[in-house]
Amino acid sequence: MKTIYDVQQFLKKFGTIIYIGDRTADLEMMEDEIRELYQSQCMTTEDYQKAVLLLRSEIARERDRQEGDHKR
Repeated sequence: MKTIYDVQQFLKKFGTIIYIGDRTADLEMMEDEIRELYQSQCMTTEDYQKAVLLLRSEIARERDRQEGDHKR
């Protein structure tokens, strides 16, 4: 997995489509779903680590962007 889109497509294979309307909440929910799939042994450790790293990086980037918008 290299992008958030890849994570979304992976989740879609299991019938999971996440859209809350808040980008940060969407990413956090995806992380929860990925964790559940990993604990259910539906994905490799390597894929799990890549997905979580991508999601956490994007969550941090989104929060930084939101903080920047509030300071203006």
